[in-house]
Amino acid sequence: MKKILVANRGEIAIRVMKTAHKMGIKTVAVYSTIDRNAPHVKFANEAVCIGEPPSNQSYLRGEKIIEVAKQLKVDGIHPGYGFLSENAGFAELCEQNHIVFIGPRSKAIKIMGSKLAAKEAVKAYNIPMVPGIDEAITDIDKAKAIAKDIGFPILIKASAGGGGKGMRVVNEERDLESQMNRAISEATSAFGDGSVFIEKYVTSPRHIEIQVMADSHGNILHFFERECSVQRRHQKVVEEAPSSVLTPELRARMGEAAIKVAKSCDYLGAGTVEFLLDDDHNFYFLEMNTRLQVEHPVTELISGVDLVELQIQVARGEALSIKQDDLKIVGHALELRVYAEDPLNDFLPSVGHLDVYKLPTGAGIRVDNGFEEHMDIPIFYDPMLSKLITYGKTREEAIQLMIKAIDDYHVEGVQTTLSFGKFVCEHEAFKSGNFDTHFVKNYYAPEVLRQETEHEARIAALLAVKQYIKDKKQLRIPN
Repeated sequence: MKKILVANRGEIAIRVMKTAHKMGIKTVAVYSTIDRNAPHVKFANEAVCIGEPPSNQSYLRGEKIIEVAKQLKVDGIHPGYGFLSENAGFAELCEQNHIVFIGPRSKAIKIMGSKLAAKEAVKAYNIPMVPGIDEAITDIDKAKAIAKDIGFPILIKASAGGGGKGMRVVNEERDLESQMNRAISEATSAFGDGSVFIEKYVTSPRHIEIQVMADSHGNILHFFERECSVQRRHQKVVEEAPSSVLTPELRARMGEAAIKVAKSCDYLGAGTVEFLLDDDHNFYFLEMNTRLQVEHPVTELISGVDLVELQIQVARGEALSIKQDDLKIVGHALELRVYAEDPLNDFLPSVGHLDVYKLPTGAGIRVDNGFEEHMDIPIFYDPMLSKLITYGKTREEAIQLMIKAIDDYHVEGVQTTLSFGKFVCEHEAFKSGNFDTHFVKNYYAPEVLRQETEHEARIAALLAVKQYIKDKKQLRIPN
């Protein structure tokens, strides 16, 4: 494999290209007209414009991307995450054109792309699942009967989707019909598929996911877990590895379950198996993401592997050179997704111009970044600027380093989630490790963050005045 096209943009495109260059592989960037001066375009060996800013006119144009790949004699296509990364049709298109798709086979993407098909696939492997039904449903009366049977609260979920879309928690029977109609409507709008199913709602869950990697020689490894319970609107914001609640025995059992999930769909490459963990430390299969995850850096730091490098090696047909017993957890890592969003205004996107954009540096700090100072943030894509990752010998060290890194990360011109990340890291529930997926709902309110921000501003102003008075005294020249 001598040349790879990265069918993505921003920080993940650069992240993939860095490893490719390290491996002596040339890279091709694709970009929309609004991204023509973006860092990922400059970083690649070659770059080709594939359309206008809306993603359906550029980054989602699978046939156009294949056309560019063939023109430039590309050996493989890495999809990153988002866009075409979990599009079975695009994976098939690569296969048909004899271009290596650096990801799983299209069959596995299809199976795991449907939550119902995924549940069906793993049934034979005796993997724990949340009580519920394993068929799509639209009939309200039938839904009411099922809900009564498994007991409220229940969760209505879109079969075809993720990211919290088409998902509704229903606490009482009287709300079932309206919430089900909303879920179906949202799923249809987001995924073109209104299929929903019902399962028992685990009231205080933790969201734990296991990183797996499978080669074409029958080897499947797991690279331990990531704790992803700090979420807003079912989207992860802060992730860490390892989890503070998993025992070695539970970790081993969840890792083995994740490997079985990969076996169930003849998996190839990097994937993530997601589980819910209840109060009693029972775990339940949730879904499998058939791609590299946004939060993969925390796994890389605690396990000492380059997951993108392993992806490329597996795609070249190589066998994994490491064994499960070779893998050990060393240290602790945290990741904050730095979004151009306003945490004081319901995390609404904060589109604008990066007047100041200075990244933190230092030992134990990693920033997977996709922007530069004086750039505009396009309204057409996910508003993530970067991922801020810290690594320490202990969880406490990683948290303190994250707080310092947030303070050293200077952004002006747009609002970001940096202040929210600091709020999380300084909160006692997070520091103690005693939290679940309701962290934001239970502890966060814009007023709390506003008060903290104003308090910090007052302290900064007082320190500035004190320094000014001190400097003035030192500069006073005696008669």
